[in-house]
Amino acid sequence: MKGILMHPSSSSRYTTVARVLAPPALDSTPASLAERLSRVYEFIQRSNYVFGSPVGPFFVGGRHFHLHRFVYFGPNASDASLRVAFLAGWDHRDIRPTLALASIVEGLAFEPDLGHGLNLSFFPLVDVLGATALSAPRALARENWVHSRYPELSLLEKDARVRGYHGFVRLESSEGDDVVSVRLRAAAPIENFAPSTELISSEDVEPFAVRWESDPARHFSDGPLSISDDLPVPPFELTVRIPSAWPHELYSRAAATILKRFVLRYRGFISYAQHL
Repeated sequence: MKGILMHPSSSSRYTTVARVLAPPALDSTPASLAERLSRVYEFIQRSNYVFGSPVGPFFVGGRHFHLHRFVYFGPNASDASLRVAFLAGWDHRDIRPTLALASIVEGLAFEPDLGHGLNLSFFPLVDVLGATALSAPRALARENWVHSRYPELSLLEKDARVRGYHGFVRLESSEGDDVVSVRLRAAAPIENFAPSTELISSEDVEPFAVRWESDPARHFSDGPLSISDDLPVPPFELTVRIPSAWPHELYSRAAATILKRFVLRYRGFISYAQHL
């Protein structure tokens, strides 16, 4: 893979989504999160393409824990398939990203053609200790992964080194916004194969209003790109932030729309590159 390109278009193309002032409360208790993720494991038992593959264990206070991971092998996937990791649940106090990613995993059980030839890993809840009330709030999304003092990030680091992901997609919430924000970062120089080739474009975000963010740095001290120098292929990192004020239904619909379109475009991007 030679490069990645992201192109914004005129904001007039978007349909503005009104700010929601009073979203319904969500049950973020450990029991509710555990029950929701258990339902995903039960649901995917009927799928030939989605599998539960927890990472761990790690031990805290005499107890053992795992990172929930769901792996999707699309038709014709192999050990050589391109691999992307989707990460959510960086802060257990906001479970909208976790619930949205859990719903996407369930949806993939019915849409095997979505990730044709791709190997996709989903981590819906990074903040495992926070969700079990064994840790104070931590800014996990902003932490460096190299030899992290946090066990969840240590497991993610080891998993990334073993699996050699080509890209990471982070689903997060944004405070005080009424638009979706999208940011693309890459450790390697960003070049595209042709002007018409894009990794993500404005069409993938419609009808939601969007703010495009950029980061020209090539060396990163936070997130998965902090270990990019040790990976066999320099990965990209796509961060999608959805307003936390949106109701759960709107939040989940936006996440599913944008991430599924990204997967389809990424698959096309790679297919085009392989024929050059």
